[in-house]
Amino acid sequence: MARKLAAEDLQLILLALLEEQPRHGYELIKQLSERSSGFYNPSSGMVYPALAYLEDVGHADVAVEGTKKRYSLTDEGRVHLERHREEARRILADLARVGARMAQVRRVFEDEEGLGSIAPGTPEDLMLARYALKQALHQVGACDADEAVRIAAILRRATAEILGK
Repeated sequence: MARKLAAEDLQLILLALLEEQPRHGYELIKQLSERSSGFYNPSSGMVYPALAYLEDVGHADVAVEGTKKRYSLTDEGRVHLERHREEARRILADLARVGARMAQVRRVFEDEEGLGSIAPGTPEDLMLARYALKQALHQVGACDADEAVRIAAILRRATAEILGK
């Protein structure tokens, strides 16, 4: 999943967020960032034009509150969202899934730098162990035949133990 959504996808998930409650543009940006664990941070240059488009096509209403605009879903917007609800759910779920995975990766790399924040038995602990194995295999690189036999035997034993054989 790219860090930038297609305009139609962004518009659709904005409608889904507006269905929950009316929001300012900044609140929508924050919601997207929070729901993706910081992975997707759309710029105001992406969100505000999308909101203007939703207003132009009648899918969103705008109430001016001082210097801010609060957007809400219209009946037409609700109908459009209902027709595309599964797609909106999928996009939001993908953002959450990828964001959670990227948050894990960030924690692993923070631990790799010696912060020691990874608890044994967590998904991050497993990820760090896989990363360490990958790094070890990369370090040995091209090795002689005897070393290759030794490493292959270790990996076979590890595989069997993991699979409980």
